[in-house]
Amino acid sequence: MQNINSLKHLFSKHGLIAGHCFKSFRWLLLCFAIAALPSCNNSENGKNITISNDKVMLTFDRSTGSLISFTDLADSCDFLDKIVTPGSLWKVDIAKPSSVRTIDVSSASKFRLSKPDRGTIIMEWMNFREPEDKKLKVTTKVNLETGKSMSSWKISIDGIEGKLIDKVSFPIIKGIKDQGKEELAVPSWMGEIMKNPRSHLSESQGKVKKFEWSYPGPLSLQCIALYNPEKCGFYASCDDSLAYKKSFSFSLDTLNTLVYQMNNYPSYNSVSNSYIPSYSAIIGSFKGDWTVAASIYSEWGTKQDWCRESRLKNKLTPGWLEETALWEWNRGKSDNVLVPAADLRKRLGLPVNVFWHWWHGCSYDDGFPEYIPPREGKKSFVTALSSAQSQGIREVVYMNQLLWGTTTESWKNENAEQASLKNREGKTVSQVFNIFTNKPTAYMCLGTGFWKDKYSSLCDSAINIYKANGVYMDMACLSHMCYDKSHGHPVGGGNWWVENFAQLTKQIRSKIPQEKQSILAGEGSGEAWIPYLDAFLTLQVSMERYAGVGEWEPIPFFQAVYHQYAITYGNYSSLTVPPYDELWPRQYAPKEPLKLLDKGFNRQFLMEQARSFVWGLQPTIANYQSFLAHERKEEIDFLLNLAKTRKQGLKYLLYGKFMKSPDIKSPVKEIDISRLSIYAGKTGNTVTALKGSYNMVYSGTWQSDDKQIGIALANIGDDPYRVDFTMNSNDYELADSGEINIIDADGKRHIASYADRKIHVDFPLEPKGLCIIEVVHGNKQQ
Repeated sequence: MQNINSLKHLFSKHGLIAGHCFKSFRWLLLCFAIAALPSCNNSENGKNITISNDKVMLTFDRSTGSLISFTDLADSCDFLDKIVTPGSLWKVDIAKPSSVRTIDVSSASKFRLSKPDRGTIIMEWMNFREPEDKKLKVTTKVNLETGKSMSSWKISIDGIEGKLIDKVSFPIIKGIKDQGKEELAVPSWMGEIMKNPRSHLSESQGKVKKFEWSYPGPLSLQCIALYNPEKCGFYASCDDSLAYKKSFSFSLDTLNTLVYQMNNYPSYNSVSNSYIPSYSAIIGSFKGDWTVAASIYSEWGTKQDWCRESRLKNKLTPGWLEETALWEWNRGKSDNVLVPAADLRKRLGLPVNVFWHWWHGCSYDDGFPEYIPPREGKKSFVTALSSAQSQGIREVVYMNQLLWGTTTESWKNENAEQASLKNREGKTVSQVFNIFTNKPTAYMCLGTGFWKDKYSSLCDSAINIYKANGVYMDMACLSHMCYDKSHGHPVGGGNWWVENFAQLTKQIRSKIPQEKQSILAGEGSGEAWIPYLDAFLTLQVSMERYAGVGEWEPIPFFQAVYHQYAITYGNYSSLTVPPYDELWPRQYAPKEPLKLLDKGFNRQFLMEQARSFVWGLQPTIANYQSFLAHERKEEIDFLLNLAKTRKQGLKYLLYGKFMKSPDIKSPVKEIDISRLSIYAGKTGNTVTALKGSYNMVYSGTWQSDDKQIGIALANIGDDPYRVDFTMNSNDYELADSGEINIIDADGKRHIASYADRKIHVDFPLEPKGLCIIEVVHGNKQQ
């Protein structure tokens, strides 16, 4: 037995693997003999090899490098299904003149691995079969983080000189089995969650049943979580601090298991002999729901340059933006925008600012970028702005930072096509957004000086000549790939898009005197844009209004990670039907513009506003008209009360850090939901009536800079709600004893004290009631 153990030790020390060239037949016999012994550790000495720490264990196939198992040791949870045939960990797409060629582990005839320590494995694939690939070598390194249930995955590809790498898919995790009661949480813009994602994928009609998200862009941060909140969760992220182009996906196979995949899109470079991403993929395990995944990612994300250079944290955002109590999102000429805003400002008694579409001289969604002069003329426009500004109302005007209408005079006269985004075939990328005129708009390439000069000059005019207080840069938080070699940027992917956005905003701000205190806002949200934008439009609080009642539900994923670094605002929430641009074809115009929506949809309005309040957004109302204060008094009063209450708790709801809320049980009721276009539908029937079950009470918990806690509550129901819950001060970094206050529109009042770390809250919240429960250390009643 001693001799056998010695042989086992010798075998492990030399790291022999299947497929390796053995120096002698004796070694080969020895390997077979040891593998056959019952007492041997088969995972180390047989077909498989493992790496592990105290948290997780990964098992790989010795002969191919395929991932065999991924186990959470604490919960004895194996994420991979044993019946699934392991697949390739990576794929590489190589661009050819008229096609793309793919290689994977099966393309290599030689494979070797090494295990330098207990938690690290290095794998190499060589001797690729095609003659043109003879110099290729693919190397991957998987390393377990000490004391964490996370693994770091890196890849390098050597011998690529003369080749154009189009896409590198790595890692590919195949066979993720159903843990039961699964939820899929994704930071798609603000954030969305889906229950039972496999069933929704199986019902999809596509040949490939897949969810895929692009980063940087619709995926606002690099993290996806698939979990059973009562068992364990699959965590996938990336530690790319430079915003390289990539995508993340889950696809469903025929065995009802999921395949996770991260696609990397490098810039074309036929001169370099290696592709080595500067970042790692992260694969891990966690226990809990999406808020736990967000907190894990936050530990890394908030240490990056985008947070260190945050405009909000560095006090570069104008004071008026931070003090905004309510946004009005109206469209059209100043009489339909600024006059209602003045009415709202008077009723609220707090700063109301304007998010302004259709001020421009061109038709919306097809006439861009012919914004100037304004449609009501320069004199009328400037006079109206000056009058509103004298009342404390600021205006942020709409200008799409990506599109150029291909039927406009300027498209032809300025030869704009040369600076447009080009696909692999060299064709301009365009799309029809305007359903009334069907005129296409082209995507412009941000990597060209032509487009940066054009757009920055428009911002210069809007702010310095036409006196706007800022520009809303529609389609800002997106990135694209462009294949036009004449543009001067790297061809294809890479991270040049965000770098050029940084240059664009720097160019815009260089033309604006600092005393103007102007802002730049952008559509959606994205970690890579935090240093460059002052505010982010996050609209999922009202996603049912544009997407209906579906499988996805909104969550504040972006705010959970970056709330204290980025101001978010926006809401489609409206009490009227959408407007219609007067410059569109008259035959599609509604007979009753801005007609009141049916009263049955009023609770949807309250629900959207409640989400905005507790999730830390600056509140917004769309299509406000003064008659709503009488015709929809209860709803407008709720909104005004919300804005006033929020104003009392900005240390939490503007500057606070997201925390997981205590267990607050909410009654659920079925309510009427209106699904409608963001502007009038072509058929004239813009409203689709739906029903859905929703909470009547909403909550969001925030930690202030001085480590106090504020729990925002909103009751949208017709009945009073008994707030009754208990929390432990240790879970919220609070002292063992302290005070409990209630903050509402009228101010603050003390309701109880707590001791011995046990915080018990018990009080009634009236129908349509709003408040912030404040928990403070010691005797601080702030």
